[in-house]
Amino acid sequence: MKYPKVQSVKTTDNYILIVEFDNHETKQYDVTPLLEKEMFSPLKNNALFKSVRVEQGGWAVSWNDEIDLSEFELWKHGKLMDEQHE
Repeated sequence: MKYPKVQSVKTTDNYILIVEFDNHETKQYDVTPLLEKEMFSPLKNNALFKSVRVEQGGWAVSWNDEIDLSEFELWKHGKLMDEQHE
């Protein structure tokens, strides 16, 4: 199965990513459970967390050369946002 690519990403104050995909669907992805893993623990720094960007081609979002999340992970485990409540 082909997964949609990431179009844009925004952050909230409670470690939630708002990810818009190229199929015009938007999902929320909670990063909180990942913060316990060594690789993701630097994201506890709010300034770093808020610096997230979309990788070229939309294959992932990343914070630096070592911390990223794939479009598959964000699509598969993100929760679809209800368009009416935005």
